[in-house]
Amino acid sequence: MNLSRMLAKRAEEGRPVRVGIIGAGKFGAMYLSQARLTKGTHILGIADLDVPRAKDQLRHIEWEAERYAASSFDDALKDGTTFVTDNAEALIKADGLEVLIDATGDPAIGIKHCLMAIEHGRHIVMVNVEADVVAGPLLAAKAEAAGLVYTLAWGDQPALISEHVDWARSIGFKVVCAGKGTRYLPRHHASTPDTVWENFGFDMEMVKRGRLNPKMFNSFIDGTKSGIEMSAVCNATGLRPQADGLHFPPSSRLELAEVCKPRSSGGQVDFAGTTEVVSSLHRDGSDVPVNLQFGTYVVVEAETDYATYCFEEYKMLHDSSYRYAALYRPTHMIGLELGVSVASAALRNEPTGSPIGFFSDVVATAKRDLKAGETLDGEGGYCVWGKQTPAEASLENGYLPLGLAHNVKLKRDVKLGERLAWVDVDVDETSQIFKVRREMEARFGRPNVGTAE
Repeated sequence: MNLSRMLAKRAEEGRPVRVGIIGAGKFGAMYLSQARLTKGTHILGIADLDVPRAKDQLRHIEWEAERYAASSFDDALKDGTTFVTDNAEALIKADGLEVLIDATGDPAIGIKHCLMAIEHGRHIVMVNVEADVVAGPLLAAKAEAAGLVYTLAWGDQPALISEHVDWARSIGFKVVCAGKGTRYLPRHHASTPDTVWENFGFDMEMVKRGRLNPKMFNSFIDGTKSGIEMSAVCNATGLRPQADGLHFPPSSRLELAEVCKPRSSGGQVDFAGTTEVVSSLHRDGSDVPVNLQFGTYVVVEAETDYATYCFEEYKMLHDSSYRYAALYRPTHMIGLELGVSVASAALRNEPTGSPIGFFSDVVATAKRDLKAGETLDGEGGYCVWGKQTPAEASLENGYLPLGLAHNVKLKRDVKLGERLAWVDVDVDETSQIFKVRREMEARFGRPNVGTAE
């Protein structure tokens, strides 16, 4: 409850929290639009491969031209303005920088930036969940060993869901299931950047106004982002994925406790202590009334009769048995809320969600029949989607992490729906992402490494 006051104090002292962000896409733009209005925050630098586009983005979100007119980091540090550059390494090394945000969405690049930030003593806000599910437990451990914070991004759903779980455990409730809503139909697993807007139901005016990236948004609709985000939640909380990943049962906000309880109690999840994503569409394509498409939730279990009485008396979104109850957040503000993570890392030395172990993986899964010799195009593309998979199953079967399924060539034919393995592709074993992933597996890949808090 004190972050805004702590930021105000830093402003009064003339030493605002100095932040650098890499990636001026949609998420970055949303954060930057609010950061300029946040007392006690100074955006020291913005790094993007396309500087003219980044500056156009700043104009689009109503930054005044003089605010990003700095010609160097030194100038920005002196006069409180922002330097826009294409040199991410220079930003990470810039004097005065406290917090680095990686909003690139590229797992290999995100891992590179994170390790460099740790080397130079910067806290890391990892918007790049793709990087987190490839090697987050290792990155978080390296940051902690250096006295730094590695944190998931508040406003993005994994951090919000992790907060739900922490809330429940902090007041003595058993967490049965946690997750989010999405727009899902089984056929969406085959979605491509060519069909994404039709599957989303977005008109082109909205797409153009929002400068929406079809490949990124396709990862939302084809099930990949759900697998990524629920894996991040599992690894941050100790919840375990279901054996076959997510089932996407339709559910309204009012039915969460009924739907997301164990099958043994009449629900639709495999066991207590897992993650699930509920669909805003019935399987026939019709809308679920009062759905949770953009929201997050947790379902808890009453372990005493007295708690069940309270669930009933206070109408706590309980199930028919009064044993389970849900709490939900109807929506999330994505990058607009990211300042909470920045302030928490810099002022409290505390993450807003961070991996504690390797419990869940995201595995490249064929969207169609694939042929030997094809080059995979990664998340949100035409070839594969990301399926949530228990980490132990992924390691035992040698499955290929989605984050390494980009720009690699297939060595054999793969059938629609089949999960790919490391042996199916030519991987550059000299690459940093390969080495870091293997290091993470060696350190955290043993059964039950990491514990639920």
